Amino acid sequence: MTPIKAILLSAVALSVAACANPNRFDNEVDLSATRAAPAPVTPVGPSIDSPEYFKQSVGDRVLFAVDQSTLSPAAMRTLDAQAAWLTTNSDYIATIEGHADEQGTREYNLALGARRSNAVKEYLVSKGIPEARLKVVTYGKERPIEICSEEACYAKNRRAVTIISGGLTS
Repeated sequence: MTPIKAILLSAVALSVAACANPNRFDNEVDLSATRAAPAPVTPVGPSIDSPEYFKQSVGDRVLFAVDQSTLSPAAMRTLDAQAAWLTTNSDYIATIEGHADEQGTREYNLALGARRSNAVKEYLVSKGIPEARLKVVTYGKERPIEICSEEACYAKNRRAVTIISGGLTS
């Protein structure tokens, strides 16, 4: 056996032997006792009583069928959550925006947006929200969130959006 092979073989044997003995360090320190406890996780995101929370978690919009201002069951569920939030957070007022898709005349869509925003307002009032805290406005087809000539875009534009603002103001 050549001297180089003998040295390499000895080095490998010593390395393996060092790993095989778990108690090779008699003075090993247990670091687990000195580790700091993990910091508590604080939730990231808006506070539960903020308009941002309302928009992100409660839901600020409901959608409508073509040429309709009738609330769907899904819309009613969203509005129930809105009513609960508004009841708990009585310092806020809401403006309900009525929107329509781009089909039809400007006048027709302004009227349709008004019917949609009023349908939302009436539902929230029926759930106990004071009418004085709710304002309505219609934009008709003037403020689309999607612009294209496809049903997918039209469907997103047929909506009523509840905008929360701080403090009761007359």
